[in-house]
Amino acid sequence: MRRTLICIMAALALCAAQAQPSWVKKAAKAVFTLKTFDADGNLIASSNGFFVGEQGEALSSFAPFKGAARAVVIDTKGNEMPVASIIGANSTYDVAKFRVEAKSTAPLAIAAANAAEGSAVWLLPYSTKKSPDCIEGRVSKIETFQGSYAYYTVGMKGIENSVSCPLFNANGEVIGLMQQPVDAKDTTNYAVSAAFANSLKTNGLSINDATLNSTSIKKELPDELNQAVLTLYVAGSVLDSAAYAATVNDFIAKFPNAADGYISRAQLSVGAQDYAAADADMQQAIKVADKKDDAHFNYAKLMYQKLMFADAKPYDKWTFDAAAAEARAAYDINKVSLYRQLEAQIRFAQKRYDEAYSIYSELLGGDMRNAETYFAAARCKEMMSDTTAMLALLDSAVNTFSKPYLKSAAPYILARAQALLSMKEYRKAVVDFNEYEKLMPTEVNANFYYIRARAEIDGHIYQAALNDLATAIGKDPKNTLYYCEKASLEIRVNLFDDAIKTAGQCIAVDPKLGEGYMFLGLAQCLKGDKATGRQNLQKAKDLGDTQAQELIDKYAN
Repeated sequence: MRRTLICIMAALALCAAQAQPSWVKKAAKAVFTLKTFDADGNLIASSNGFFVGEQGEALSSFAPFKGAARAVVIDTKGNEMPVASIIGANSTYDVAKFRVEAKSTAPLAIAAANAAEGSAVWLLPYSTKKSPDCIEGRVSKIETFQGSYAYYTVGMKGIENSVSCPLFNANGEVIGLMQQPVDAKDTTNYAVSAAFANSLKTNGLSINDATLNSTSIKKELPDELNQAVLTLYVAGSVLDSAAYAATVNDFIAKFPNAADGYISRAQLSVGAQDYAAADADMQQAIKVADKKDDAHFNYAKLMYQKLMFADAKPYDKWTFDAAAAEARAAYDINKVSLYRQLEAQIRFAQKRYDEAYSIYSELLGGDMRNAETYFAAARCKEMMSDTTAMLALLDSAVNTFSKPYLKSAAPYILARAQALLSMKEYRKAVVDFNEYEKLMPTEVNANFYYIRARAEIDGHIYQAALNDLATAIGKDPKNTLYYCEKASLEIRVNLFDDAIKTAGQCIAVDPKLGEGYMFLGLAQCLKGDKATGRQNLQKAKDLGDTQAQELIDKYAN
């Protein structure tokens, strides 16, 4: 009897052993527990996952990562490995691909094809047992999404804590990640395609992805260089300085033979006044760049910007001549007009206006015959005191636009107005000021109206000048200069009552300003009220006005 019982038990054990697929023991080593923590170190969630790559690539559900600042995985041997970065995530299907810090990992194979309806499948939970239990089930339904990825309905005995555990086909290939069941005892379970989860990755715009931004764990740069470069560009405007610097360093580590990372880090070094580090990175950028001309150009631009706009901290290696040489080196490699334009800007900064003008003239004969180049050439002529040539070039700048003008013409029309004003072509200047006002009605301020009023006064367009001075006062009622200018003009055109009123307004703004009393007293004297006028002129004198005594003497009788 005892011998019969032993035989029965051995047969049962053999049947149990045969019920487990041969690949289970090896596959179990790739399954792990995932734990995530907030910034204070508090546990947020626990889940499962498994490795799919030899360099720490793994899959799991994404939900535990939300709000997490740190995460670790614990393998079947109890080894703890920190999560280094998120490779991709999808909140709709609650899956994430990420990387752990590990020298190497033994991955599971992802099935190349979906499982068939009615086929047998196996769930492998996380377990520290040498021979973990593998639960068999059967695919009862398949739905496809995003092309050919499968979402499985599986008939299977429920098991607690099976979320994100791998679901295998008969060949020991992973077909899916288990989803959160409605009830742990439910025999209907669901799994999302492992191939879909494994396909997740970042792109150039992932830095703005709401799902990825719901976790503080670092996101990996895209594998494609052009997408990673786009990430660098976007990161510069959306990340804080520390996060951006980390992104730049990650880029260099991932793409050591791409110039973009070194150029970006050099720009950061300039901001930190570490010019030696910036120079070293630019030298490396030139060395590795596929487009040497672009690297030379960026080197020249960085030096120029430092010399023009950065602090006065010297760095002897960076000079205007050195910057110009780099711009010329870029142009010698590739005849791009932008490179010559930078060289012209550098020469202008050196006050070598004739050289700058020569380059701009060359550009005007090529593909940069535009308003900006005409304007730059005009500035050279202005600095060379050739006002006739300057005005001709400004005319050419404006003439690159057609009437009715668009706003893009406004800066050049304003520049010509100012040039005409300096050349005492007052009425012509007023015409351009009027055109500028029509183009930029929301941009003009009190000072604009004052400047135009001065041009109108000198051009004997008095009523327009009075209107502009009134507008200037309306926009800046605390500025006594505008009241004084208006009162002076009103006296000039014999509007004495208006001048008395304007001067009174000026005094109300600043009772200690002698000019207000001077214009008030003068207007009263001219109107015939000399006694009152002399009293106000005396107040002006007492407040320090230098013209008052002469007027007191003039209207003494």
